[in-house]
Amino acid sequence: MDIEKATEVGFCFGVKRALRILEETIGEYGEVETLGPVVHNQQVVDRFGQLGAKAVEKPNQIKGNVAVIPSHGVSPNVLEELASRGLKVVDTTCPNVRKAQSAARDLSESGFWVVIFGDPVHPEVKGMLGWAGYRGTATLDSRSITDLDELPSRLGLLSQTTRNPTQYVDFVDSIASSSLSRIDELRIINTLCNITKRRQADALEMARKVSLMIVVGGRHSANTRCLADMCLSAGTETHHVETAAEIEAAWLKGQTAIGVTTGTSIPDSVIDEVMLKLDELNRAGQE
Repeated sequence: MDIEKATEVGFCFGVKRALRILEETIGEYGEVETLGPVVHNQQVVDRFGQLGAKAVEKPNQIKGNVAVIPSHGVSPNVLEELASRGLKVVDTTCPNVRKAQSAARDLSESGFWVVIFGDPVHPEVKGMLGWAGYRGTATLDSRSITDLDELPSRLGLLSQTTRNPTQYVDFVDSIASSSLSRIDELRIINTLCNITKRRQADALEMARKVSLMIVVGGRHSANTRCLADMCLSAGTETHHVETAAEIEAAWLKGQTAIGVTTGTSIPDSVIDEVMLKLDELNRAGQE
């Protein structure tokens, strides 16, 4: 049985940058607090917790002098609150997320009602809405916009950076086709991450060639869930796992080829463990 690892795996640029900044900050200040997990991977969060980074959920839970903004970013009012308390604020927001935040701000300041194609409860999306001055909404269902009795005269559309490009296009098409006759202006901005798009394309191509896909990533990782959904859409049996320990021998029975892809917050050590576990199970099944 062939076991193949995707070309695009492991930490993306934004995650590498965030972890480098966090490590340097711990080295300079000792114990620090991150406003939520710096990235959506529990193994990474646990490792940095041992080094001195404690994750808290709300700004008022920060007890020390250093607050680290996670790679998903936060709203400007959170930044203002932290600064008003005299805290040292270290921002690890991914540059791609920063561009999306700027796009949301610019649309709002130009008089557009901002519609974000994304998960409303995801921290990145919450932050983007904050940069839009909360003059807008976030949704994954275009009907929540098109079914409105009245629409703002100017709509600005953008996306959570890690969403599926095809789904974003469908979302935009749906709103455009049903709303143009009801509004004065529609502006669309591509805020999708190119690295994520390449990873998704790579995973989809692999899923079409194998009989089983293993997608490795955090349960709360939006980009990992999108990868798993994309592989499933190819009609391929797909399992989303966080660690090698979750892989079951039964999954390999009757398979002809296995593909492995990962979210953008997975360390090489976890990938190596997954590949080793699959190899061991494959060899045991052949005995």
